[in-house]
Parts: sequence; structure tokens; C-alpha cells
Amino acid sequence: MTPRHRAPTRDRRALRAALFACSALAAIPARAEPVRAVVELFTSQGCGACRSADPVLRDLAHKPGVIALTLPVTYWDYLGWKDTLALRPLTERQRAYARGRGARQVFTPQVVVDGNGFAVGSDRPALDRLIREACQHGGLPVPVRGEAKGDRILVEVGAAPETKSEIRGDVWLVPVLRSRAIAIQAGENGGRTATYVNVVRGMQRLGPWTGQPTRFEVPDTQARVADADSWVVLLQGAADGKPGRIFGAAKGPGL
Repeated sequence: MTPRHRAPTRDRRALRAALFACSALAAIPARAEPVRAVVELFTSQGCGACRSADPVLRDLAHKPGVIALTLPVTYWDYLGWKDTLALRPLTERQRAYARGRGARQVFTPQVVVDGNGFAVGSDRPALDRLIREACQHGGLPVPVRGEAKGDRILVEVGAAPETKSEIRGDVWLVPVLRSRAIAIQAGENGGRTATYVNVVRGMQRLGPWTGQPTRFEVPDTQARVADADSWVVLLQGAADGKPGRIFGAAKGPGL
């Protein structure tokens, strides 16, 4: 099990500065909310250290320029409590991130910012710093829009900036459960009720993006998997099967 980490004092001013620093990103249609950062929290109901990361992510989920996602993993299930939300593909996603940066091990709670910044999930100053640095290096440079229209989901991805015309990636539809309280009955968090936000319930690849404007239209049943009640769109680079930098993102209804 990973060492316990005390949740640091929240530095709200630092996060506001990070979001302001991204204000010059590529234009997104006015009807879409601009997303400036994507934060993924890898966590587990069986991880005692994770309890201090949950409120950090809940706070970020209320920031208008941030997509904050909870990704429950499976590798602590043997410790006396099986995570009721964990999915093996999310465990594999975290391990793929680790391989991409040459790390031998994975741990919880871990945050990944925009696909290429890593920190302990309860370390708010480190997380705010990663968001600031991501913004200073271009943030999410590709406009992405997602819209629920009847029983369809429309996804539009813009062109790569001229200065980054060589970037390529994949477009993902990510079903999410906006909120769920779990009464944990055993293990390190036994007796505690944990509230999770924006829990990832799957990842569905819509198709490739080659740097040119791209449009997808899919039935909304692709987002209504398990108990998901909304969705996120991610435009993410990849190399040798490992996830890379996130270039753009959009929020679904209610997020």
C-alpha cells in the first residue's frame, strides 16, 4: 500500500491564476464551455490514502474550466473490500501511463493532468502547479465540442494549430456517473461512506484525428453504459498503445 498523505491546504488563488493563464487558448464556439484542463484521479475504495484525495477532486469538479474525472482501479481489491466501481480498463489505462513515462509501479491516489503531468492525488499545491504549467505550455490547443441532440451525440473536433500541425490523436467518448455515495463495509475504509464525482464507466474510441477538422455522430446509447448519466469527449495522443497528451476535451450534459 502506498504511504499515507495528508491533504494540503487548498490554494484557490493558484488555481484561479492557472485558469486565467489559459484564457488565450484556441477559440471554441460560444455555446460550448471552454475546457482548459483535464484531471484524472486514479483511486480505490480499498485505499486508505485515497480518502484525502476525494475532496480535492470534488472541488475541482465545480471549476468551470476543468474536467475532473474519477477512475477507480482494481488492484487493491484483495485487501478485504472489492471496489464496487472499479473497471479493469481503467487499471490498464493507469499502467499504460506508467509505461509511457518509464515508471515501474502504479499507486493511488494519483492524478494525471492533461495526460502528461503526474502527482499524488491529495497534493493540492502540486496539482495546481501542474495545471498552471500545462496552461503555460499551451493547455488544450484543439477546440472540441460535444452536443446531445435527441438520441444522438454530435462531436466536432477542430484543426490542429498551425504551429502544431504534426499532432495526431484519437477521439474518445467517456461515459461518466456524475455522483455516487458508496458505503464501504470492510477494508481500510470500512465504516466510511465515500462520495465520488464524475466516475468513469468506460472508454469508447470514436475514431482517429489526423489534425484536420473531424465530426462524429453516434447514438446516445454509447454513453448510457452501466449507470452513467453523462459523458466527456477527449482528444488524446497515443504512442505505441500508450496514452499521451490530451489536446482537447468537452463536457456532456450536467457537467
